[in-house]
Amino acid sequence: MMMTATALCPLDDIPDGGGRQIAPAEGGEVAIVVLRRGDRAWAYRNVCPHFSIPLNYEPDTFWTYDSEHLMCAHHSAMFRFEDGMCVDGPCLGAALTRVPVRVEARMVIESQEDDGV
Repeated sequence: MMMTATALCPLDDIPDGGGRQIAPAEGGEVAIVVLRRGDRAWAYRNVCPHFSIPLNYEPDTFWTYDSEHLMCAHHSAMFRFEDGMCVDGPCLGAALTRVPVRVEARMVIESQEDDGV
């Protein structure tokens, strides 16, 4: 079985405790938001489950709090970095759609397998 992997961005291009928007791949339908805390990264489709709209107003600008939560700019839903679960706001209990990533040589790589870092 062959695994496909795509380099998304250098880890250091993502603000520590913040996020970065990655444009959809050719033919892709939606951007990705990559979140970072230290040497760890998580990625999700940039779509809030509340109204299926982007989590940000402006490209590459995400509201994050305490390196723990990502807030939707439209209706203030709060999502945990680790699992994308909404812990406060209008879609409480819903979750962002995870994009499996790993960090390899300080590069965030999208792959079929998620190593949880």
